[in-house]
Amino acid sequence: MSEEGLSAVDMAASAVSWSDKALRLLRGLNNFHRPGSSQAKCCPFMVSGHQVGWVPPRVVTELGRFPEVFQLQRGTVELSPGLESYTQRSAAVDTVLHCLREENTFRCLRGWRDEKYEVMPQFCDPPMLCMERSATCLFGVKRYGVHINGFTRQPDGGVSMWVARRALGKPTYPGLLDNMVAGGLAAQTSITQTLVKECAEEACIPECIAKCAHPVSTVSYTYEDDEGVFPECQFVFDLEVPQGFTPQIGDGEVLEFYLWPMDKVKEALVTAEFKPNCALVVLDFLIRHSYLDPDTEPHYQQFVAGLHRSL
Repeated sequence: MSEEGLSAVDMAASAVSWSDKALRLLRGLNNFHRPGSSQAKCCPFMVSGHQVGWVPPRVVTELGRFPEVFQLQRGTVELSPGLESYTQRSAAVDTVLHCLREENTFRCLRGWRDEKYEVMPQFCDPPMLCMERSATCLFGVKRYGVHINGFTRQPDGGVSMWVARRALGKPTYPGLLDNMVAGGLAAQTSITQTLVKECAEEACIPECIAKCAHPVSTVSYTYEDDEGVFPECQFVFDLEVPQGFTPQIGDGEVLEFYLWPMDKVKEALVTAEFKPNCALVVLDFLIRHSYLDPDTEPHYQQFVAGLHRSL
């Protein structure tokens, strides 16, 4: 198409470099850290004297209806000190969440998963309670997951990456591109258990291959949207898949798998086709495997720093 056939918006979009698009993506997934976010208005979520999250103002108002579970004082939301054990805290919070779900108070609870995530100040700390996955954004508690970059070395020495397309029936980001395997870290489940389980369920990868995955990094970011606050940390693994092995659709969460050269993967990650946090996992892969060079990539330092933002 000639320039005469392009609108001003199209021309402006085409002029945006890959680097600028990648930086925009990174900033979007760290928008809770940026000026104008709701962070200053959110209340720290405290459990036994430790901050474990951020509660948006509209959620604070609703939690005030349950004083036997949540105490609102000095600009904080504190779980009642009378709830002393993991079991007591988990049960009390679960009762409140079921009530809010029945009242259809928050849209995120329509995606109820019956899957629990554990809540703790840091990953190395003992969990203080567990909470329904779909509700974690109401409290801004950190969610953890496992993401696997599957790749294959070609006979000519080049590297191709396995990319998954999410099923159209997925409750979040249906039809978008994803890492070969990814899954949330459920309560009382280890990282390795999650890795092996998700490999088997999503891509029919046998345990003997899955356990060859190497832990290589974490990717951390915090974003907010109209559902709540999402501090997330993904444990990143690289898995070199043997030539000739093809991931197969397992539990129906994946529509299709593609084996793409890295140039094609790189271009795709800055498009609206890629699930945003999975694009960051690929960006981390590009940095670690020297597909980006600090002498030629103007935002190299910002990429590295932005992939490891944590509250």
